Amino acid sequence: MTRQEAWALLREYNEDRFHLKHALTVGGTMKWFAGDLGHGDEADLWEVVGLLHDIDFEKYPDQHCIKSQEILKERGVDDVINRAVASHGWGITVDIKPESDMEKVLYAVDELTGLIYACSLMRPSKSVQDMEVKSVRKKFKTPNFAAGCSREVIERGAELLGWELDKLIEKTILAMRSCESVYEAPIE
Repeated sequence: MTRQEAWALLREYNEDRFHLKHALTVGGTMKWFAGDLGHGDEADLWEVVGLLHDIDFEKYPDQHCIKSQEILKERGVDDVINRAVASHGWGITVDIKPESDMEKVLYAVDELTGLIYACSLMRPSKSVQDMEVKSVRKKFKTPNFAAGCSREVIERGAELLGWELDKLIEKTILAMRSCESVYEAPIE
């Protein structure tokens, strides 16, 4: 599946600007991580997984990561993509534990990109380009800040990857810097 095909499919199920921006952010972040972790030959696949990860969330929030499996299967989407998309709901809505690097990264960065983005909006620059780990850590400790971003899931994601939380935050900031212009562009 190409990025364009993934975007078109996502748009069939999502109209909300916030959800679309989040999909672009996670897609770009996933693509960066593919290269960083030695999976550069699969970078496009990782991006597609990031784009599609919340395909069912807008229309089926109570069946998140459950309905996506049905949608993607009906559309003939590869099982690798389908499983990766579903696995980011591990321990929340599904029992599909992230196993591959791609699945673990998606699980780890989904919530974290939201937290980092919220932190960036508090900065004068409104950008991740000057974001620092310590700024994210400070807000991470404030439960009411970006309350929808599960700190438990972020910590579990770092653990799945075998990383300290600061390493995950640092790498995710770098990933988001690499694609900020894409997710800040107008939605077509």
